Amino acid sequence: MSNPQQLRYSKEHEWLSGAEDGVSTVGITEHAANALGDVVFVQLPEVGATVTAGESCGELESTKSVSELYAPVTGEIAEVNQDVVDDPSLVNSAPFEGGWLFKVRVTDEPAELLSADEYTAYTAG
Repeated sequence: MSNPQQLRYSKEHEWLSGAEDGVSTVGITEHAANALGDVVFVQLPEVGATVTAGESCGELESTKSVSELYAPVTGEIAEVNQDVVDDPSLVNSAPFEGGWLFKVRVTDEPAELLSADEYTAYTAG
């Protein structure tokens, strides 16, 4: 399993892209998708909602369990991935591409986000 180097990661297993015009894309990692099993339902925050770093902002339901989705940064939801809502299996099949979850206009980014190498070491432990 390879974690893209250009992304940053939270210890709750979300990934965050670099900001483009102040907006970053958020998804869950392949590690998290594999641990969840087959995702069958995705609940995402609403566009315009404010999310706070480290706080729950949605959930992912799989055949095994329900897992909270945590915001890796603070900001306003700019867009949600309707494709994932319609076809939750994208979270498993393409967690870093088509399975992204939402885009957020970042107002605050916590210092504890991990690099790809740090996240790989964190999940190996």
